[in-house]
Amino acid sequence: MTPRTRPPSRICPNCDGFASAAITLGDRDRHGHLRTITANCPACHGTGISRRSTAREGVRA
Repeated sequence: MTPRTRPPSRICPNCDGFASAAITLGDRDRHGHLRTITANCPACHGTGISRRSTAREGVRA
């Protein structure tokens, strides 16, 4: 009996699953904490997975 396999994951090809990154602004606030912003992947909007499209590329009718 063969082992069960999971379907292939839909990892975003643009960010390889690392959808969000914390970027430092280089200075500190008045409490001494490092100021950061969060940047999300524009393709997957910070989820890390890509959507499956119903239209197939390169297929002609």
